Amino acid sequence: MSRRGHGKVTVLAGGVGAARLLRGLAPLVPRGQLTIVVNTADDDVFYGLHVSPDIDTVLYTLAGLSDPVRGWGLAGDTFHGLEALRRYEHDAWFQLGDRDVATHLFRTRLLRDGIPLSQVTALQARGLGVGARVLPMSDDAVRTIVETTGGRRSFQEYLVRDRARETVRSLTYAGSRGAQPAPGVLAAIEEASLIVIAPSNPLVSIAPILAVPGLRQGLRRAEAPVVAVSPLIGGRPVKGPADKMMRALGVAPTPSGLADFYHDVLDAMVIDTADRAHLAKLEGRGVAATCLDTLMRSLGRSTAVARAALALGATVREQRNLAS
Repeated sequence: MSRRGHGKVTVLAGGVGAARLLRGLAPLVPRGQLTIVVNTADDDVFYGLHVSPDIDTVLYTLAGLSDPVRGWGLAGDTFHGLEALRRYEHDAWFQLGDRDVATHLFRTRLLRDGIPLSQVTALQARGLGVGARVLPMSDDAVRTIVETTGGRRSFQEYLVRDRARETVRSLTYAGSRGAQPAPGVLAAIEEASLIVIAPSNPLVSIAPILAVPGLRQGLRRAEAPVVAVSPLIGGRPVKGPADKMMRALGVAPTPSGLADFYHDVLDAMVIDTADRAHLAKLEGRGVAATCLDTLMRSLGRSTAVARAALALGATVREQRNLAS
């Protein structure tokens, strides 16, 4: 399939895993044809600044500025400001790099001036030279609250401060019922030729997006195939506590478990060769699947996985056309 023939592509994205796919996908999709709907339920306020971790990870990656080792923040950034802050605020546990702070200062000032997050994000993308359209899932505040064996935590407290040590009992996406999709989000789903669910934690990166009223329904109505890229390799994520959280909440950390979780919206899935045994199970559920090395440690691997997702979506579309 040629680059010209992909049509509009919409991606539902979290942070690091999604960014690794997007660095390979973005060059394959014509400028103006790629929309990324990003989870904002991880957002929080630190040191008086509004931080949107997933938006920034996606933008920094697409701009070629992200730290390739940590997976978040800016490459080569320093933390002198945070070190100085700890003289006064000893429990300053959330890390913000010195150059990264400029992003949060910019966002916080505009939000306080009444400019919605979607417009702020568009200004950020323009300033960073990002050609893809990057949209927050909502301009309204939605926050993932983690109920653990040790008590109630914000997501950043659970993941960063407490290093995901406690067992998760439940997740709540506070504010989701009253939230509205950000401008352009529903249209991006409706007009897409392909919708990709990025290899992000399904419970805390993708589920909050789907919890915004209208988004899950939009996916169900969409004419475009919905292709998920599995974040799991042999039952384990490349990074983060996704498998631990999935088991705790009754979702099997396997491609089959993901298919069950996305059952009402999913058409196809890209999985790792380590999970080849699930191909037949997926096809038995009516989910088309393809298998390859999905460990995206390099741009080449990211490109290969992106091409596989595009090709699988094209195959599903062709099969639908033949059936009709």
